[in-house]
Amino acid sequence: MGRPRGWAAAATGRPPMRSPGRPPVARREHRQRFWEAIASGATSEDAGVVAGVSPAVGTRWFREAGGMAPCFGPHTGRYLSFAEREEIAICRAYGYGVREIARHLGRSPSTISRELRRNAATRGGQLVYRAVIAQWHRDRCASRPKTAKLAANNRLRRYVQDRLAGVICTPGGKAVPGPPARWNGRNQARRQDRRWASSWSPAQIAHRLPIDFPDDESMRISHEAIYQALYVQGRGALKRELVACLRTGRALRVPRARTRQRRNGFITPEVVISARPAEVEDRAVPGHWEGDLIIGLNRSAIGTLVERTTRYTMLLHLPRMQGYGTEPRVNNGPALAGYGAEAVRDAIASTITTLPGQLRRSLTWDRGKEMAQYAQLKIDTGIQVYFADPYSPWQRGTNENTNGLLRQYFPKGTDLSRHGTDELEAVATALNSRPRKTLGWRTPAEALNEHLLLAHQASVATTC
Repeated sequence: MGRPRGWAAAATGRPPMRSPGRPPVARREHRQRFWEAIASGATSEDAGVVAGVSPAVGTRWFREAGGMAPCFGPHTGRYLSFAEREEIAICRAYGYGVREIARHLGRSPSTISRELRRNAATRGGQLVYRAVIAQWHRDRCASRPKTAKLAANNRLRRYVQDRLAGVICTPGGKAVPGPPARWNGRNQARRQDRRWASSWSPAQIAHRLPIDFPDDESMRISHEAIYQALYVQGRGALKRELVACLRTGRALRVPRARTRQRRNGFITPEVVISARPAEVEDRAVPGHWEGDLIIGLNRSAIGTLVERTTRYTMLLHLPRMQGYGTEPRVNNGPALAGYGAEAVRDAIASTITTLPGQLRRSLTWDRGKEMAQYAQLKIDTGIQVYFADPYSPWQRGTNENTNGLLRQYFPKGTDLSRHGTDELEAVATALNSRPRKTLGWRTPAEALNEHLLLAHQASVATTC
């Protein structure tokens, strides 16, 4: 007769359990070397070779972790190491007793006895100690998985999902779904439509929670926990496709080490950026703007205006003129694409004149020919125009950063002329209602409203 079922479990003192499968070839130290190589900037394949596994295994490890390195603490010596388990297996094969092995390793006899009893493998109906099997049992028992906070707190999860993937709306509350888009599990393609959503960053969400819930300590989470819920497989809190709502649209998080690579005859010396007042640099006084165009497919464009102090954003609708695509192009004729000098001048004038005079102090623009009529713009609006130096986009850093945020809604390689005024207002409202770290996690709309209230109170005080 064969041995009764559960004999091995009874012999080892452990409850019966299903076999967890074949022990993995790689151990903890292999994964630790792998992530150290990733941190140094190596690719997944090269890091796998450094760790002693195949390039395919390295790629799989990277994807399973979402590009986020697990936490590997140093070996303290309190517990048996793999090298010590190998010594135990060799001594056991030579027939040494428990106390002899303990003296050889400098460990307590009870430690060796417990190791042989707990982590031995059953082979052919007998208990056989193998170092690889013992280390595998130890790693499984040492893991202490716990439920993610977003999975346990439904209210917090709904808040995070709404700020990350909520539908954007016009100022009147009308939902604007945006162009149809789908996520295929890979990095978001640059020249395709993307999902329109609230798209708060994890840092914005994490720092806004104490403001919205000052007395509720359960409504707290770190931005790293949100990234883990998005990227790490098995966390089970947020759906992986929500990574499409992040500004980068990456399916995997990129290690930091991997990220480390015209003519303007109408511009006169008095309008170059060096002639700009010093008060513009310190951002203490609102009313100084930066502007540029974002270009799309088929010579389509959208104008962007960003206030330097509050980061308040306004978008310019630049529709194509009648005859575009049907009439032949004429040298020195009107720019039928919609972003010629006259069209841009009129769009800026009609948009910026909706603001009070104290918020129309200066405008810094790139050296594009679309601003050739800046002199007339100054007459129409009273705003002073300055131009950045050639090939110096950092001099308009606020606008360049905002254009990067807008590319989430208006990707390169897409036709921007299909977006109407309502859609541009909805996107601008979405950006102006996001909390910003540079504003103390206030939104640009809140910061601008605060400046307007202060200006109104000062004007009332001077007239009394």
